[in-house]
Amino acid sequence: MTQRTAYSFRTDPIVPAWDDSLGLIVFDGDCILCSRFVQFVLAHDRQAYFRFTTAQGPLGQALYRHYGLDAVDFETNLVIIEGVLHEKLSAFAEVTQRIGGGWQVLSILRQLPRPIADWTYDRIAKNRYAMFGRRESCLMPSALEGRYVG
Repeated sequence: MTQRTAYSFRTDPIVPAWDDSLGLIVFDGDCILCSRFVQFVLAHDRQAYFRFTTAQGPLGQALYRHYGLDAVDFETNLVIIEGVLHEKLSAFAEVTQRIGGGWQVLSILRQLPRPIADWTYDRIAKNRYAMFGRRESCLMPSALEGRYVG
C-alpha cells in the first residue's frame, strides 16, 4: 500500500497501533549517522514531542511497507507528524522546525527544489555506511527509554 494521505496507516491492518498524537521518527538503528540524528533530536527536543522506533522493528517494517518503501535498505528516515509522512531532506527540515530554537533555521532546506534535495539526500543515504560506519546492533540509548515505540 502506498497511501500518502494523513493517518492512512490507521486503517492498514499490517501497521501496529501506536500513540500517533506525537511525532514519530523511524530510523535505521544500524546506521551511525541515523543514530547520531536521533541523539541530536533527543538533546534538542525540549518538548519531548518525538517518539522513536527503528526501521528494523515491527512498527518500522510495517510503515516502510505501508508507504511502499524498501524495508531492507532504509534509504530514508521516516518522520510522521500529525499523521503525514515526511521523508528524505524534507523529514530533516520538519524535525528542525518542530524542535525549535536556533535549529529552526535549518527548516529553510524545505525551500530547495525537491529534485535537488532528494538527489543530495540520496547520495548521502546510499553511502552512509561507508562514510559514517555501521553499528553491530541497533542503537538503544537509555535516553530513548520512555520515548521508544516498539
